[in-house]
Amino acid sequence: MGICDCFENISMPPCVWFEGGDKRNAYASMLAGFLFFVGWWVIIDAASGHNTVLPGYHMCGVVGTLSLIMVNSISNAQMRGDAYEGGCMGPRGARIWLFLGFVMGFASVIASCGILFSDYMKEGNRWPGVALFLQNALILIASIIYKFGRSEDLWG
Repeated sequence: MGICDCFENISMPPCVWFEGGDKRNAYASMLAGFLFFVGWWVIIDAASGHNTVLPGYHMCGVVGTLSLIMVNSISNAQMRGDAYEGGCMGPRGARIWLFLGFVMGFASVIASCGILFSDYMKEGNRWPGVALFLQNALILIASIIYKFGRSEDLWG
C-alpha cells in the first residue's frame, strides 16, 4: 500500500463557485486577486528588506489600487447606457470615470518606471526599483483581467 493509495477515498466537498458550467468569472476573479496580492507582496518585501524605498514611492501603488477600484466600479451596461438611469452625466460620466481610472493606472506604471530608471539603475541594488515597477504593472494587469475577463449579466 503506497502513500497515494490512502488518498483515493477522500472526497472534496463541492465548491459553490464552480458548480455552474461557466467558470470564467471565478477564474478571472481569482487570477486578478492573486496578481494584486503578488504586486503588493513584492513591494512589501522590497521595503522591509531595503531602506532605500522612500515613503513617497508607495504613492504609485496607492494610485494604482485606486485605479483598479475606479475601473472595476463601472459595468459594461453602464458604459452602453443600458442600465444607468441616474447621475448628472449619465453614460458619459461613466465613460469619463473609466477613462480617468485607466489614466491613473497607466500613470502609476509610468511613474514607477521613471523611479526605477532615475533612482535605482545607477545603484548596485536594483531590486527595490524593480519591485516598485512590478507592483504597479501587476496591479494594472489585475485591473484589466478583472474588468475584461469576466462576463457580466444584467440581472445577476
